[in-house]
Amino acid sequence: MLSSRLRVALQSAVVLLVAASPHAQWLNLPTPGVPRLPDGKPNLNAPAPTTADGKPDFSGIWHSPTPKYLANLAADGVEVPMTPWAQQIFKQRADNNQIDRPSASCLPHSVTDFDAHFTPHKILQSPGLIVMLFESYRTFREIFTDGRALPKDPEPAWFGYSVGRWDGDTLVVDTTGIHEKTWLDDAGHPHSEALHVVERFRRVNFGRMDVQIIINDPKAYTKPWSVAFQWELMPDTELLDWVCENNKYFDVLPKER
Repeated sequence: MLSSRLRVALQSAVVLLVAASPHAQWLNLPTPGVPRLPDGKPNLNAPAPTTADGKPDFSGIWHSPTPKYLANLAADGVEVPMTPWAQQIFKQRADNNQIDRPSASCLPHSVTDFDAHFTPHKILQSPGLIVMLFESYRTFREIFTDGRALPKDPEPAWFGYSVGRWDGDTLVVDTTGIHEKTWLDDAGHPHSEALHVVERFRRVNFGRMDVQIIINDPKAYTKPWSVAFQWELMPDTELLDWVCENNKYFDVLPKER
């Protein structure tokens, strides 16, 4: 019987092979403004850029270099202090090999699992707004940095409602109102309507971003818990057209016995 992690890896590999066809365009086009080494390659260790108003500039295409945090947000062994309610849900999802995860029905990931996703996403940054365009599931997320407050009684949404502020060179993002249908990762860590996610993004240099995620949900976890990992910049390329169509990619995987 295939493990759930292997199923996720096989599904992702098939999807990427389908997406990366030889007819794809703009995959080797130099990105303007990227510092270069003498041989013309991007200098990813160059200093992090800033915007016209002096803020760190997160613009570019990024990805997590490993799929392990998408498979399990707590892959590095951090303590996940689940309540009995969350433990029961997590066990049910593990027992059925996470077959009910949203992505198995062509529904997109949400905040934490897209942060951990290894496929590319593009950040567009402007005064008052940061937009993330995700190649996977061809969707997007908005982070408002214009000083607005979080809504007091939000209608649950797939990505919730996100507001950001600067703490020195670190972008701190608060998100609430995330729909209970979403999972924190493909392992099935659950959450309730009370979930409050805090993300901290810091561009260390031109090619690396430090990411920290803090999970606070008193119904699902007895205390807040956090994970940290890195993103890598993907210069000189563009996003591909990635559509999950009736979950047809899942059907090509070997069947469990």
